[in-house]
Amino acid sequence: MTPGVPRTRIKICGLTREQDVDAAVAAGADAVGFVLYPPSPRAVTPQRAAELARRLPPFVTPVLLLVNAADADIDAALQALPQALLQFHGDETPDRCRTATHGGRRPFLRAARIPLDPSTQFDLVEFVHHYQQAQAILLDAHVDGYGGGGKAFDWSRLPASVNAHLVLSGGLTPANVTDGILQVRPRCLSLAVDVSSGVEHAKGIKDAGKIHQFVAAVRAADGHPA
Repeated sequence: MTPGVPRTRIKICGLTREQDVDAAVAAGADAVGFVLYPPSPRAVTPQRAAELARRLPPFVTPVLLLVNAADADIDAALQALPQALLQFHGDETPDRCRTATHGGRRPFLRAARIPLDPSTQFDLVEFVHHYQQAQAILLDAHVDGYGGGGKAFDWSRLPASVNAHLVLSGGLTPANVTDGILQVRPRCLSLAVDVSSGVEHAKGIKDAGKIHQFVAAVRAADGHPA
C-alpha cells in the first residue's frame, strides 16, 4: 500500500450462505451485506441474516439492505441484528431516513441511483447535501426496479469534488474495480467499494475465488496513488 493512500474498505453484498460469509471474511472484507428486500433473488429474512452474521469476527460489519421498508420491518431487522448498519436503497427521503434511524442516532448508508443514460441529469452534490446525515453515499446504477442489476455507470461523469464519503457500487468485478477506485477516489473524502454479482457464479451464490480476486484488485489500486 502506498503511503498517504487510504485503504479502500470492501463490502461483499448479497450473501445467503455460510460458506460465502466465511469466504468474504477470509479474503479480508470489512463488511458483508444482507438483502432484506423480498423480491430480490438474494433476499434473506432478518432471522437468516442474524444466523449468518453470527459467523462474523470482531470488526467485520453486517449491513442490512432495505428498500422502502415499513417501520415494523426495520425494527424487526434491528432486533435480530442490533449491531448492523442500515443501507437505504429505495425511495427513502431524508426525513424517512431520520425517522427510521431514530432521529439519525443509528448510522446509515443512502444509495444514490446514478443514471446510465448520459443525457439524464443527476446532481450528486445536491443529493449529498440532502442526505448529509448519512455515514456515506453509495453510488449504484439506476436500472428498472431497485439495485444496480450488475450494471456499471460512467464513473467519469461524477463531479470532480464531492464532500462526502462514497461507496462505489454497480457492476464492479475483479477486472474493473482497480480502474473504478483510481477514477473515483480523488473525487471524495474517502472511498469504499461494494460488490455482489461481480463475485458470483449464480445469483446469491458467491464464488470464493472471485472474492479473493476482487480483494486483490482493490489492494492493487491501494498501491497506486490516483
